[in-house]
Order: sequence, then structure tokens, then C-alpha cells
Amino acid sequence: MPHTPEPDEDDLDAIAPPQPVFHVEQALLGALLLNPHRLDDVCGITADSFSTTAHAALYAAISTLPQPDPAEHAKNTTWLDRVLATALEETRGLTASYLHALVQVCPWPSHAPAYARMVEAEHARRRLLTATEHLVHTVHDASLPHPVQTVLAEADALAAVVDDIANRFPPRSGVLPRTPAPPPTAADDTEAVEEEQLLLATATARPDDIDAVRWLLPDDLTLPLHAGLWQCLTTLARRDEPIDPVTVLWEAQQRGLLDDGADPGEVLRMLAEPAGSVGHWAERALRRSLLATAEHTGRRIEAYASDSANTPFQLVAGARRALADIAAVRTRWQHAAGTAPVQQRRAAPATRAGPPTTTAAHAARPTRATR
Repeated sequence: MPHTPEPDEDDLDAIAPPQPVFHVEQALLGALLLNPHRLDDVCGITADSFSTTAHAALYAAISTLPQPDPAEHAKNTTWLDRVLATALEETRGLTASYLHALVQVCPWPSHAPAYARMVEAEHARRRLLTATEHLVHTVHDASLPHPVQTVLAEADALAAVVDDIANRFPPRSGVLPRTPAPPPTAADDTEAVEEEQLLLATATARPDDIDAVRWLLPDDLTLPLHAGLWQCLTTLARRDEPIDPVTVLWEAQQRGLLDDGADPGEVLRMLAEPAGSVGHWAERALRRSLLATAEHTGRRIEAYASDSANTPFQLVAGARRALADIAAVRTRWQHAAGTAPVQQRRAAPATRAGPPTTTAAHAARPTRATR
């Protein structure tokens, strides 16, 4: 039976226990307070690597103040007092008793480099989570004047974080996150459905324009029926066979697209109402697909980074595999928009990688012969 606290009882159960990294940070700080010279053995972290402002302020004070003479430090608390005073300039609530408690909880001061590596690994996880949150938020920001460019910039920023983590924790071959990837978000967009219907109808009416939008794939469309009909259209065009609503419907039947109860009459009516241009509707569909891919990639990496059982090696391997999906649709978007850049050599950064370049200039493709 669940415990019901008395009216005058503190509700301590509502306070979540500290995460393991909190105890690791305490052990590291305790080692450095006890033996300040061990700071020379610690690398890869800064004050920003710590999970609390108090720990960050203490580490900043320890790393900026001159190290005390070991003999003097063993006899008095002068240096500890200076650390406390310096840290209190950045945060409140620290006390001398907490510093002494940190020294007491450190199990083995000589393990400070190992503790620092653990702090660095957890900081890498938090950085990855922050970058994915920015990416997903940008996808849903309706106020952006140029959403695709902004989302791709956020994807580049995420890739830079992954590159930096890889420099610090090189991935091991074949080590992928154990966390199952979340399923793609179900599409529920009336505007998308209407625009895809116009794309299919316009391509049926103007089949010679299909070849110019070969960068659009069936998976870019939101509904399985629409994806299947687009595949019917591209297949008929590739075979140079007659294309009209009836021939497309027949091809759809051969592919089993009507087996789920789709009304043939509704399909014919949909394919008989063209408007606009194939290129316009295809670009709209690809834009929507790029944004959806970016969101799913962000959610996927977020799931990996939220699982504390995944090591930095696994996070890098999983994130890079997920980012490859954005790179693929990005290449097709650049071809559609005519902005495919010349591939540039990317220098390996020391601590933080720059945005990756993933595509080469798109070679011109011959147009399909006029019917």
C-alpha cells in the first residue's frame, strides 16, 4: 500500500535522488581539494562540464587559483578558504562544511583522471541533448522565414557536436546504441495531403515533367497511397508508357495499392484535378520530407542521449547513422533547388568540428524525350 505522508511530514520522496554523475563530480572535487596538484592530471573538462552551478563554481575556483604549497596545505585550510570565497562570488549556498564533506566522500584521490573522464562523458550527453532539442524546436518554429536553411544550420550544429564528441571519444567499430529508435511521427497534415493530391494529378496530366523531379522519392509523401501512386507514375514514365488517370489506376491495382479498400472512383477523381506545376508541388513535398526527417533524426538522437546506459562511443555511432538520413534528403533538396555546392575538404578540428559538407555539384541530367 502506498505510503501517505502525515500533514507535518516532509515530502522528501518528491525530491529525485542525485544522478550518478553528481557523486562522480563530488569525488573529483574532493580529490582536487585534498590534493590540488592532481589538477595537472585532469584534462578534457571545464567548469561548464559540471551538472550544478555549485560544482562548476568550485571547479572554476580550483582551476584558477594558484596551487598551494603541499606542506602548508596539509597543515591549514587557508587555500580551502580562498576556494570557498572565490566560488561564492559565482554562486550562493556553499559552505566550508560542504567542502570538507567533498574531501570525505572521495574514495580514492589518485583516481581523479578517471572521475574527470566520467564527468566529460556525461557532459557530452547533455551537449547532445541540447543540440537535438534545438533542432526539433527549429523544425516546429512556424515564424522562420527560411525554415529549411535554418533547420539545416541546426543539423550542422548538431553534427559539429557529434564530431567534437568523436574527437574526445573515438567511436568503436560496430558499437551502436542499445536504445530502440522512436517510430516516425504519424503525419496528420491536411495541407500536405491536398498538395500531394495536386502533385499526383498534375504529374498525371503533364507526365513529361516527371523526369525533371527525379529527386522526389515515394517515401517523401506522407500517405502510403500517395507514395504508391507516385511510384506508379515514375515507373510508367520510365517505361515510356501512356499516362493518364486510367493507366495509373491500373498500375496501382497491379501493385496492390487498392487492396486496403481504396475507392477506384476516388482515385480517378483525384488524378483528374491538376493545378499548378509538377515542380512546385514536388518541391513542397520534398521540403516537408526534409523537415520531417530532421525532426525524426533529432528524436532518434534524443532517445539515444537520454539513455544513460549508452556510452559516448555508442552515442557517436548512433548519432552519425541518424544524421546520414538528413544528409541524404539534403542532397536531393540541393539538387531540387539548384544549390548543390562543390565538395570541400574538411579539416579535422582539435576540440570542435565545423559543419560537414556532404554533397558535390550536381551533374546536369538529360531530359526525358517528349511524347
